[in-house]
Amino acid sequence: KAQIKPLDICLIQYTGGTTGVPKGTLLTHQNIVANNIQAKQWIDFKIEQHEIGLSAFPFFHLAGLMLGMMALSSAATQCLVPDPRDTKYICRLIEKYQPTMLANVPTLYQMLLSEPMFKELDFSRCKVCVSGAAPFSADSIRSLESIVGEGKVMEVYGMTETSPLLTMNPYKGRKKIGTVGIPLQNVQMKLVDLETGTREVPAGEEGEIIARGPQVMAGYKDKPEETDHALRSFNGKKWLYTGDVAVMDKDGYFIIVDRTKDMVNVGGYKVFSREVEEVLYQHPQIAFCAIIGKSNPERMGSELVKAVIQPKGDFMKLNKDILSNDILEFCRKQMAPYKVPKIIEFVESMPLTSVGKVDKKPLRK
Repeated sequence: KAQIKPLDICLIQYTGGTTGVPKGTLLTHQNIVANNIQAKQWIDFKIEQHEIGLSAFPFFHLAGLMLGMMALSSAATQCLVPDPRDTKYICRLIEKYQPTMLANVPTLYQMLLSEPMFKELDFSRCKVCVSGAAPFSADSIRSLESIVGEGKVMEVYGMTETSPLLTMNPYKGRKKIGTVGIPLQNVQMKLVDLETGTREVPAGEEGEIIARGPQVMAGYKDKPEETDHALRSFNGKKWLYTGDVAVMDKDGYFIIVDRTKDMVNVGGYKVFSREVEEVLYQHPQIAFCAIIGKSNPERMGSELVKAVIQPKGDFMKLNKDILSNDILEFCRKQMAPYKVPKIIEFVESMPLTSVGKVDKKPLRK
């Protein structure tokens, strides 16, 4: 008879590799069970309530796998989505089964917002629409809530290394649009300075997220140096250094600013890509966008802010010069000059990962 202990390895789950080579994350049985309990308690997901979930996250992604385990351990129904881009099929599932929970990436919610059938559906049984794995603009959240119901969209934050959830907006308490909420039960989080990672920064200041909790991984498979870099000591205790930059407000809610690798260095000034992308998404003619850094040939060690944009409408009829000038003027009115994109490139379609996140790696290449 097999003896399974809480600290035995349950999964070797590979990271998405959006900022580098995928790494095998060692997740224990304790990690998985803890995060399962945390999530179900947080959103009041119970057997007796006959929950029905619908998510387009694939099962090879930890978010999809975790949602599947939540459904199994709660005797809940789960609607399976073979093709996330088939928005009509998703709408037919919603119409037939009336799920109590939706969980998707922002790009899929934006695709559903463009589907006429989605606006006619009944969401009275839906308790919550979870959004994660990528930033979701405040305007898009408000548009989604105008259809599904006010206060139902709940942004979350996590990563493969944390099984995956670390924070969620409160289910019954105060939700803050534009934040990823507060730490889950039994989770500790801090923000530390970006230069050394040894000094805790106060509320309102950007810092790298570090975290402790029962869902934090054991390490990376066969990568001791990567493990030591991620799991480091802070004030005598081991913390996970996430590589994500955030700001914490006075109420303890976290606003994700950027990945440390996605920051653009403009002559010594830090430009956080998400901040610029949030502004761009407010422009009525932008469907998808991504901010990346490009080496400045005139200043050694400095970068130029480049915006890659997928516009709305017929790409072949696009007047790039007019739209480019309009976007630049729009940006100049809403941000400091050094944050305004110096290069704008239009693409017919934005590269997406298998989960539906904008993939910046091919854009950088």
